[in-house]
Amino acid sequence: MLKNWLAVLSFCLFSSAQAQGLPDFTDLAEKHGAEVVNISVTQSVHNNGPVGAFPGMEGDEQMQEFFKRFGIPLMPGMPGQGGAPQPDYKSQSLGSGFIISNDGYVLTNAHVINEADEVIVKLADKREFKAKIIGADKRTDVALLKIDATGLPKVTIGDSAKLKVGEWVAAIGSPFGLENTMTAGIVSAKGRALPQENFVPFIQTDVAINPGNSGGPLFNLAGEVVGINSQIYSRSGGSMGLSFAIPIDVAIDVSNQLKANGKITRGWLGIAIQEITKELAESFSMKNTNGALVAGVEKNGPADKGGLEAGDVITKFDGKAIGVSADLPRAVGATKPGKIATVEILRKGSVKTLNIGVGEMPSDGSETAAPSTKPNGKVEANKIGLTLKELTVQQKKKLNGKNGLLVVESVGAAAQAGIRRGDVILGLNNNESQSVEQFNKQINAVAAGKTVAVLVQRGEATLYVPIKVTK
Repeated sequence: MLKNWLAVLSFCLFSSAQAQGLPDFTDLAEKHGAEVVNISVTQSVHNNGPVGAFPGMEGDEQMQEFFKRFGIPLMPGMPGQGGAPQPDYKSQSLGSGFIISNDGYVLTNAHVINEADEVIVKLADKREFKAKIIGADKRTDVALLKIDATGLPKVTIGDSAKLKVGEWVAAIGSPFGLENTMTAGIVSAKGRALPQENFVPFIQTDVAINPGNSGGPLFNLAGEVVGINSQIYSRSGGSMGLSFAIPIDVAIDVSNQLKANGKITRGWLGIAIQEITKELAESFSMKNTNGALVAGVEKNGPADKGGLEAGDVITKFDGKAIGVSADLPRAVGATKPGKIATVEILRKGSVKTLNIGVGEMPSDGSETAAPSTKPNGKVEANKIGLTLKELTVQQKKKLNGKNGLLVVESVGAAAQAGIRRGDVILGLNNNESQSVEQFNKQINAVAAGKTVAVLVQRGEATLYVPIKVTK
């Protein structure tokens, strides 16, 4: 009998010890659930032309006559060439986000609101607000939204640098649209470099993340946000225990720049780099594979002017050791343009130190700023509803040196015709578009009721889009 009681007591003590060793997430859910929001995104897909035609075009005899007047040859799939018209439709997607200020600023992923026509933020108390996109940066996958509300519960920002592998973390979001869902796990690794993601040292966790969780917060046990859930590795589309979060310090830096300037400023050297393998290390007579191998140097770029050469191995940048090649873009990107950085290199077996003036990274359209506004708050759109900006040198290279104007926002007649944000305007009525000022001047000279032909490039497709100028 005594043996049985001792056995029961031993089991209870063991169970109690086990229970004490496991985290309790109930307090976190109760205190911080209201700081997480559901994000609903609506996108208009214009497809009212024949199959294969440029979106937003209508096939009829009037349009055929219009193109003839401007001497534009009609090709298969263009207006007047037959084919069944395809109807427009609305595409909807869901994501998550979290409130970072009492007056309505919300953080989420850039891919959640990409090409959105309308963004609705739904709070935990079921209130819904139409959100304004302050800006988005595709390189880090961070976007900043603003809703017209005050007195909102906001998250406490933690320190992602203090996270430890093995530490408990929890996510709150809307997987598959199931609002305020909490999942938990541990930090599996830190500083993960993912393919094509050079500017984010990802936090890897085994927290269950599914479609709809994107943009939601990753909490530590203190209830502080340490990351934004951004990506998963999956063969099935669902969670496989490999999820990746953007460190909150990276996200806050991006959001602060978007709020202040509407764009992101990063340091730039103008080089191509690659990882150092064992074979390459042997060929360069290196003792290890530490550093970033310079594979190419852009002519007249900051690195070229500073004396960096192809074949150099960068082992330190501005005092920071470069262990793997992925460390370099982060270190350079975080450096203020104009700063003279000391760069330690290995060249033909000898260690050298160069002083290089860091340049500003050219924009490639990866960041999307909100449309610029006048002092009275109205959007600076032109007569047909387009807000435009000149292409950067890098963007022009992608167009083989052509001039063009990037569509920052499309409303009114332009939007109805099928032009959308991210398109590139190449010309107007057979005239090349040299500048925003020139394009708007040409548009302003067109009388109301007249139709203009706007040459638009979207991806690899290029086509004239007819737009009727209204009052």
